[in-house]
Amino acid sequence: MKSNLHLALLFLIPFLSFSQSPVSKIVYFDSIWKESTEDNYKYYRIIKDYYSDKNIYNVFDYYKSGTLEMAGTSTNKDYLVKEGQFVYYYENGNKKTVSKYIKSRLSGKQYHWYENGQPKSEIEYLENEKEISSESKINQFWNAEHVQTVIDGNGDYEDSNEGFFESGKIKDGFHEGNWKGRSKKPNYTFVENYENGKLISGISIDSSNIEHIYKKAYQYPAPKKGMNNFYSYIGKSMRIPNAARNTVFGKIYLTFVIETDGSIVETKIIKGLGYGLDEEAIRVLKKYKEWVPGVMRGIPVRVLYSLPITIAK
Repeated sequence: MKSNLHLALLFLIPFLSFSQSPVSKIVYFDSIWKESTEDNYKYYRIIKDYYSDKNIYNVFDYYKSGTLEMAGTSTNKDYLVKEGQFVYYYENGNKKTVSKYIKSRLSGKQYHWYENGQPKSEIEYLENEKEISSESKINQFWNAEHVQTVIDGNGDYEDSNEGFFESGKIKDGFHEGNWKGRSKKPNYTFVENYENGKLISGISIDSSNIEHIYKKAYQYPAPKKGMNNFYSYIGKSMRIPNAARNTVFGKIYLTFVIETDGSIVETKIIKGLGYGLDEEAIRVLKKYKEWVPGVMRGIPVRVLYSLPITIAK
């Protein structure tokens, strides 16, 4: 006998684990935004009115110093599902970015500033329901010397940000001609050719000096037989333990990583229901092995997923 199962799949980074507070909840993160403890953290997050049943929650991230790092809103209180405006700050208090999200997708104009308060860029994100991420258009850009090199969508772009560098021509807001770049994590270099904003070809060289040829910069992991098959498998395979049957309802939130060989690893319960349901969800998930791995510029990469499973009445 089984309860009804409803599934949704999201790309989520980072994920939350909370300690108790009378009204709000708090989670601690280390320097790379992995969950940490109150004794060893660099950032912390506060979710306002966590114990209330709401459609949207105010979320605030802080540096360890207590300076605000981010302010935004989420439609889920257990992990970020971004909705509306998000504002990020440097630790000196200056604004870093202002962005708008619709169902965790960037939408509309995003504004960036350098740490000293000088403007950096205006990037416009265009909705494309056929793609997981929105298409970006560079309208304005100022380099580190505060010289505007892209004006009204045309000019030269060269930027280094958090371990990633790229440079090339911008035409009508989009990449044009030859581009080059490099990344630290994962470690690779690349050269690409664009026509009318579309990637024609790319070559990357990974940390082992192996060359990869590609025509698409990013490919997300996917079940070999499609998402519908994956959802159907979860629904048919999960068995409700006797202790929970007809008495325990709600959502199980778990995360997992799709490894570079397509296997599922590092399964973890973020918020469970107990009564054997959490263990059953992990058992079923681990048995599904038919995934195509994610690829970044021709290089297989590990990708973190979240799977909420609803046990309905």
